[in-house]
Amino acid sequence: MENVHLAGEEDDDLYSGYNDYNPTFDTEELDNDVGFQQALRTSHGRRPPVISASIFWKAISITIILLCFLGSTFDPLGQSKGPAPPLESKNEDTPEEKIKILEKKVNDLIEESCIAHVRGDLQLALEKAKDAGRKERTLVRQRDQTGTADHINLDLTYSVLFNLANQYANNDMFPEALNTYQVIVKNKMFTNAGRLKVNMANIYFKQKNYPKAIKFYRMALDQISNTHKDMRIKIMQNIGVVFICMGQYSDAISSFEHIMTESPNIRTGFNLILCYYAIGDRERMKKAFQKLIYVPLGIEDEEKYTPSNDDPHANLVIEAIKNDQLHQMERERKALAEKYIMTAAKLIAPAIEASFAAGFDWCVEMVKSSQYVELANDLEISKAITYLRQKEFNQAVETLKMFEKKDTRVKSAAATNLSFLYFLEKDYDQADRYADLAMMADRYNPAALINKGNTLFVRGDHEKAGEFFKEALRNDSSCTEALYNLGLTYKRLGRLEEALDCFLKLHAILRNNAQVMYQLASLYEVLDDPNQAIQWLMQLISVTPTDAQVLAKLGELYDGEGDKSQAFQYYYESFRYFPSNIDVIEWLGAYYIDTQFCEKAIQYFERATLIQPTQVKWQLMVASCYRRSGNYQKALETYKDIHRKFPENTECLRFLVRLCTDMGLKEVQDYATKLKKVEKMKEIKEQRVKSARDNSARGRREGSASSDSGHSSRGPSARGERLSARLRSLPDSNEPYEASSQRDIDASYLDPLGPQLERPKTAAKKRIEEDEFADEELGDDLLPD
Repeated sequence: MENVHLAGEEDDDLYSGYNDYNPTFDTEELDNDVGFQQALRTSHGRRPPVISASIFWKAISITIILLCFLGSTFDPLGQSKGPAPPLESKNEDTPEEKIKILEKKVNDLIEESCIAHVRGDLQLALEKAKDAGRKERTLVRQRDQTGTADHINLDLTYSVLFNLANQYANNDMFPEALNTYQVIVKNKMFTNAGRLKVNMANIYFKQKNYPKAIKFYRMALDQISNTHKDMRIKIMQNIGVVFICMGQYSDAISSFEHIMTESPNIRTGFNLILCYYAIGDRERMKKAFQKLIYVPLGIEDEEKYTPSNDDPHANLVIEAIKNDQLHQMERERKALAEKYIMTAAKLIAPAIEASFAAGFDWCVEMVKSSQYVELANDLEISKAITYLRQKEFNQAVETLKMFEKKDTRVKSAAATNLSFLYFLEKDYDQADRYADLAMMADRYNPAALINKGNTLFVRGDHEKAGEFFKEALRNDSSCTEALYNLGLTYKRLGRLEEALDCFLKLHAILRNNAQVMYQLASLYEVLDDPNQAIQWLMQLISVTPTDAQVLAKLGELYDGEGDKSQAFQYYYESFRYFPSNIDVIEWLGAYYIDTQFCEKAIQYFERATLIQPTQVKWQLMVASCYRRSGNYQKALETYKDIHRKFPENTECLRFLVRLCTDMGLKEVQDYATKLKKVEKMKEIKEQRVKSARDNSARGRREGSASSDSGHSSRGPSARGERLSARLRSLPDSNEPYEASSQRDIDASYLDPLGPQLERPKTAAKKRIEEDEFADEELGDDLLPD
C-alpha cells in the first residue's frame, strides 16, 4: 500500500510528467537555442568560442541523429543505390481484379449505348444496353461466389437499369420499358427512385392511357419535396396537358392557374388561353392574354449588345458576345414568346368581341402597352389577312394601305401583300406599283422582288423578270420561290439546260416536292429523253400515288415508247382514280378495240357519252363496238337512237342504210332517202360558204381600188366575212360539236396535266401548271424575320 498514491494527496496533476523528456533530444527548438546557434558560427569573435559542456553534448546528439537519418555516407539523391526496381505487375487472375475489369466493361457499354443513341442508331443503343445488363448480372454472381456481395456497386446497377429502360422507351418497346422502371422503383436500396415515375407517366401518355399517366404524375409529385420547385412545376404542367387531351378543361385550368401564380412561363400562359377558349370564357381569355404578355423572359436588353464609340475594349467584348450561344438562346426564347403571343391573339381576336376587327384592335392596344410593341404592326397585318379569308377584299386593302406611312419593315410587308392581292385580281399595273413601293422600302425583301418579277413575266418581259428572280436569290439563297420561278422563266425562254439546272438545285433542297419533280420530268420530255422523264414521274407517283394526271402522263410516255402493256397499266390506274378524263377514256376504248375486246370498250365509250352528251362521236363508237362484236340488233337500236338526236349526221345514216340492207329491213329506203337529202343540204351549205368567201374577197379588192367604192361595198363584204367565219366555226354534220376549239388556244398556256375544270386538284398540281409560276404566299410568312 505504500506504493499506492491517492489522487490529491501528494500530486497535484494526475498526468504530470507525461510530456517530460530529455532536452538533449529537443531538435524542434534548435533554431531558438542561442548557444547552439552561436556554436555553429565558426567565425564568431575570430577565435574559438568557449563551449560549455551542455552545448557540446547537444551538438554531439544532433550529429548522431543526422547520421542515423542519412546513413553512413551523405547521398541526398540516392545515387549510390542504383536504379529503382520495376513495378510489381498486377495479378489479373485474382477475383478482385476480375471484378474491376468487368465493372469497367459494364461502364464502357453504358457509354457506348448513350453515344449510339445520340447518333440516332436506336437499335445499336438498345443492344449495348442489353449487353451491359447481362455483364452486370455476371458481375453480381461473381461477387456472390467470392463472398463480397456486401460490396455490390448499387450505382452501377442503377445506371444499367436506367439506361436499359430509356433505350426500350426510345425504341417504342413500352411494356419492356415499364417493367424495367418498375424494377428500379420497387428496389428500396435506390434512393430517389420514385422520381422515375415521371418517366413511366410519360410512357403512359404516349400510349394514350391518360388516367394512368395522371396517376403516376401525381405519385411522382408526392415524392418530390417543395425544395425542388422547378421539377414540381414541370410535372404540374404535364398534368395540365394530359387533362387537355382528356377534354377536362376545368382540371387543366386549375393546374395552369397554379403554375401562373407560382412560376409563370410562356408555354403555360398559352395553354391557359387555349383552355379558356375551349370553354368560351371571354373575360378570362382577356385576363390570361394580359398575363401572357407580361411574363418575364429573363433575358438581357438588346441595347446591351450595341457597341459604344467611347470604349474600344468594351466594343471588342460586345462584338465577341453578340453572337455567342447565350445570346442565341435569348433570341430563340424571345422569338418563341412572340410566336405564342401572335398565335394567341389570332385565336382569341374573333372570340373576345362582337367582331374580329374589334378583337384585333383590343389585342393591338394590349400589346402596345407591353414589351412587345413591335408586334402591334404584325397584328394589324394579320387583321388584313383575316379580312381576306372572309372575302372582304376592300377592307383588307384599306387596312394594308394604312401602313404606307409606317416604318420601313412594316411598309415593305404591307406593300408586298398588296402587290400580291392586285396580282391575283389581274390588276398588273397596281401589282407592279406596289411591288416597286415594297422594293423602295426594303430592297433586300425577296418577296417584293419576286412579285416584281411576276408582273414582268405575265407581260412577256421574261429576260427582265429573270433578273429580279436572280436578285431575290442573291438576297436570300434559300428562297425556293425565286429559284422555281427562275427555272420557269428559263423554260419559257427556251434555255432548257439552265432551267434543268435550277430545278435540280431545287430538288436538292425540296427532296419530295411533287411540283419540282413534275417540272423535271416535263423538261426531260422536251429534251427528247423519255427514259429520264419516266424515271422522274415514277418518283413523283411514289410521293403522290393517286395523281390521275401523272399516271396518265406515264401511260402516254410508255405508249410513245411502244410499251402498250405498261401504258395500259398506268392509263387504267389513272381511270380508276379519275374516271372523267376523256383522253384516258378514249385511249382505253381504242386499246380494247385494237386487242379485239370490243365488249370491254363499250363501257368506256358509254362513260364518255355521259361526260360529253352533245358529242356524237362517242355514241357512234358505242354503236360501232356493238356492230364489231356481232350484236347487230343492239347496234341498230343504238344507231336509231343517235339518228333521233342528230338527224343530220351522215355517218349514222350510212351505217343505218348498211345495217338495214344486211338485215333485210324495210326501213332501208327511208334511211337512204334521208341520207341523200342530208348530203344535198351539205353540198348547198358548202356552195354558200364558197360564195360568201368569193364575195368577201371581191369586196376587199374593190375597197383597195377606191375609198368611195370600198366604203359602199364594205357593208356586204363584212357581212359575208362574218357569215363565212360563222359557218366555218360550225362543225360538219359528221363532226362532234364543241363550244370552242382547243386549236385556238396558245399551246404555251395549256396545262400539261389537263384542263383544270376537268379534274380535281392533286398534290402534283396545286398552283403549278406548265408555265405557271410560284407567287408568294399571302400570310404572315411574308413578314421579315
